[in-house]
Amino acid sequence: MTALGRTLRKILDAVYFGSGVLAALFMIAILGIIVLQMAARWFGFQAPGSTSYAGYCMAASSFFALAYALNHGAHIRVGLLLNNLGRWRHWGEGWCLLVGAALATYFARYAIKGAWWSYKLNDISQGQDATPIWIPQLAMVFGTILVAVALWDNLIRLIFTGETNFREEALDAAKVE
Repeated sequence: MTALGRTLRKILDAVYFGSGVLAALFMIAILGIIVLQMAARWFGFQAPGSTSYAGYCMAASSFFALAYALNHGAHIRVGLLLNNLGRWRHWGEGWCLLVGAALATYFARYAIKGAWWSYKLNDISQGQDATPIWIPQLAMVFGTILVAVALWDNLIRLIFTGETNFREEALDAAKVE
């Protein structure tokens, strides 16, 4: 691997790790919002829009976790089938990555388009918070772009090196006899 390749690998791994950290921070934000709602009820106050913000944080956490989870073997994959392909496993992995990367790219394109139109039309949420809806949609945009990049990254790596960036779980790594 060249120096450029090692640098690019470090950058991509750092981006995937950063997206995992963002996902964790949004989960902590959900906890904070829930605690705020509970405290507000106990002391007779209201926290208007907090339910909507908890939902936005949940969506952000889910989308930011996609690329990180993919590279750590946490996505449901067709490991049982791939393990049984034997010498054809490389081709099966390639096919799955190609289809997944194409679908993720398609989804990212329409996530970008949807957020752009929400911004352009000044679409706001229907809840008490009246948040411009493109703001929470940005998490979906960045999350889908990251998972598309991760899938293309793994496909290209599989083609040129014969391996992927996935860290397989013990169950997936077991050979079926």
